[in-house]
Amino acid sequence: MDIGPADRGTRDSVGQVRGRTLRQRARLAGASLALLVALGFGARWLHFQFTHVVLDDARVASDMVILASRVPGWVQALPVTAGDSLREGDLLVQIDAREATLAVEELNARLAGIAARRGELQARLTLVDRQSESQHAAAQARLDAARTTLPAAEAERDFAEAELGRAERLIQTGAGTRQRFEMLNAALHAARSRAIAAAAEIRNAEALMALAQAAREEMQVITRQLEALGPQERELTAARDRAALDVADRTIRMPFDGVVDRIFMDPGEYVLAGQRIIMVHSPAQIRIEANVKETDVRHFRPGVPVTVTVDAWPGQVFTGVVDRMVEAATSEFALLPSANPSGNFTRITQRLPLRVRLDPPPPPGLLRPGMLVRVTGEARG
Repeated sequence: MDIGPADRGTRDSVGQVRGRTLRQRARLAGASLALLVALGFGARWLHFQFTHVVLDDARVASDMVILASRVPGWVQALPVTAGDSLREGDLLVQIDAREATLAVEELNARLAGIAARRGELQARLTLVDRQSESQHAAAQARLDAARTTLPAAEAERDFAEAELGRAERLIQTGAGTRQRFEMLNAALHAARSRAIAAAAEIRNAEALMALAQAAREEMQVITRQLEALGPQERELTAARDRAALDVADRTIRMPFDGVVDRIFMDPGEYVLAGQRIIMVHSPAQIRIEANVKETDVRHFRPGVPVTVTVDAWPGQVFTGVVDRMVEAATSEFALLPSANPSGNFTRITQRLPLRVRLDPPPPPGLLRPGMLVRVTGEARG
């Protein structure tokens, strides 16, 4: 049966109406789904805003160590550049140390002279000790011998005097001879001479003992000279150690495993004492420093867990713990005081610094000082 033009037109109109209805339903379903997704994200965002506190004013920080010279001098060598990673003890800066080295050598020579002088005095002390001891022993022996001889000489002298007296009386009576008298007189003179010699020997031995005692006193003088060398040696040792420290200070080495951040000098320049030369830091000693509003400070206490996101590493989340909080607002550390003598006052929310310790710590070099981060913590009632 053939379909006429009117019937075909009616069928096409019905198909178009159905297509429009299907498209409208699809758009309505898509809009509903998009609305539900938006409502879900919105609810999640609102829940996050009410249950979390985000600190945008936060940065990666580290102890930036500025190394300076304790002594003035010419920079001879500076073998590093900014960005170098070095080990502890690696050479950073070498300052001219020729004059300081010569001062150390001079003081070492003077100390060697002190040591030689001490050795000489000790040898002299030993020699005088032995000589004075032997002299004293010899003098004592002579004194003992003289003291033993003197009584016999005096007894012989007294006997000779008595014999001479008897011989003189015998001559007066006529019983004695002149020859015997002369012999006894000579014997008396000899006995007297021996007594005088024995007494003189005693005095000589005593003088020798006094001389030996004087030599013993010379040992005390030598001992005092040795003692005087002690302060001189200590003074020279202190000066030598000071000069050695001056030499050591002219070699600046890396104090820890770290990175060179900035160099303020060039080889050949003259550096003054205390002038900064190089800046370094340790990548392993990284922390997060943030400033929290005073209205949110109750949410952050030492030990509170937080999460950290870094702008340089999107999608990577680091965990950490609030390590400590500074008990003063940042405005208290301003160079210029915020006095308000006019009486006009604008209330501005203050911020307090806090420090976050990353746990576990990130790999060294992943986070670098100055990077911007966000610190997120749970809101507490």
